[in-house]
Amino acid sequence: MQRAGADYIHVDVMDGHFVPNLSIGPMVVKALRAHTTLPLDVHLMIESVDAFIPHFAEAGADIITVHAEAGAHAHRSVQLVKSLGKRAGLSLNPATPADAVDYLIDALDLVLVMSVNPGFGGQGFIANQIGKLASLRRKIDASGRAIELEVDGGIDAATAPLAIAAGADVLVAGTASFQGGAACYAANLQRLRGGP
Repeated sequence: MQRAGADYIHVDVMDGHFVPNLSIGPMVVKALRAHTTLPLDVHLMIESVDAFIPHFAEAGADIITVHAEAGAHAHRSVQLVKSLGKRAGLSLNPATPADAVDYLIDALDLVLVMSVNPGFGGQGFIANQIGKLASLRRKIDASGRAIELEVDGGIDAATAPLAIAAGADVLVAGTASFQGGAACYAANLQRLRGGP
């Protein structure tokens, strides 16, 4: 994906508890680190997140995003990420309101809007998340801070322009990026950016 023009490598980490599926751990992130100079954007869809943050930081994550819903102390988790010298993100599930960032925005580098229910690829975009993106864009702009607004789930050539128009800076696209195999990656990314 680096040669195809991706800006980040988004790494979904799932524990089989917070979301139904089970995926990779810090050792895979460490292995990925050796193969790319792109920032590793590690999305922790896991419970007991604080116990794992240092391991992903050590493995080479550049951005570590935790879920607002994954524990009682999101602020503590964000502080831990920052203390390890990493960029901190907060992810919001589809039913979580934009206001969940209000008392954390001064510590965040990234806000991730889940436009599908996390845990499975290939889902359809939940249209009402456009309003959440727009609301978060206003909050971020009002903060005066350089916070990226990321959207993940159901992003394709039809939904990408809607997300961008609502204020998204970063698009996470799995299915749409990988369609057709490696020979198509660059063209797929170009279409997501609004190209032919």
